[in-house]
Amino acid sequence: MTTTVPRQAGETEPTRLSGLATRDLSAWFGAHKVLERVSLEMAAGQVTALIGPSGCGKSTYLRTLNRMHEMVRGAQLGGEVLLNGEDVYAHGRRPAEVRRRIGMVFQRPNPFPAMSIADNVASGLKLAGIKVGRDHREHLIEDSLRRAGLWNEVSNRLGTPGGALSGGQQQRLCIARSLAVEPEVLLMDEPCSALDPTSTRRVEETIAELRGRLTIVIVTHNMQQAQRISQSCAFFLASHDTPGRIVEAGPTEQLFSAPVDQRTADYVNGRFG
Repeated sequence: MTTTVPRQAGETEPTRLSGLATRDLSAWFGAHKVLERVSLEMAAGQVTALIGPSGCGKSTYLRTLNRMHEMVRGAQLGGEVLLNGEDVYAHGRRPAEVRRRIGMVFQRPNPFPAMSIADNVASGLKLAGIKVGRDHREHLIEDSLRRAGLWNEVSNRLGTPGGALSGGQQQRLCIARSLAVEPEVLLMDEPCSALDPTSTRRVEETIAELRGRLTIVIVTHNMQQAQRISQSCAFFLASHDTPGRIVEAGPTEQLFSAPVDQRTADYVNGRFG
């Protein structure tokens, strides 16, 4: 289901909220099966956290959601990924369009270091094949930087290299670059794992500000972070002879305070993983 909410001050168009879901999703790298029949609802306008030990398929699952999984040689997929009820893998659906609607922020900040801050944000438009006039381009740059919580820190130096920013600022610059193309969903693969506590807090504040205006799916190993920023949570688990699957999913508060499965309780309480 798609709904719209008014933009904040300075924004010109309503924001479209889109739900995301998978149905019996399985994934392989060659003959190695890494995900087993994963079904999950990711509610529109909310933050869904994916938690679980390393190697349980969380990041692979995240990459299936915007068709980045298929970019790996030998990768295969079964099941469905549904954006507002429509399969993003359906015949005739262009991967580039899927990745525009479902953006990605990676584990380590990856701005173009020699490119200016402004051009870094606008590069998202170029990569997506979106052409805009100069005035609209400037508006999109400011709007995206504001939504990423970075405008006040860089507004007087938009022409300086993006690589000169701190690690936390670079990560928010990458968020702004993703926001410039107006995605409906934003995927985040451990976006704070390479950051210091202060930068982590600022990125978390940015996520909180975006919630309700975007659907966000985040992989994190930080249990406190999952509790702070997400409204729903999915616990993944795998073993040496069993592919990754969801053990338990539901409201974050319930998953941490009253989990149904003992394995979930053990993991969120630090007894393994």
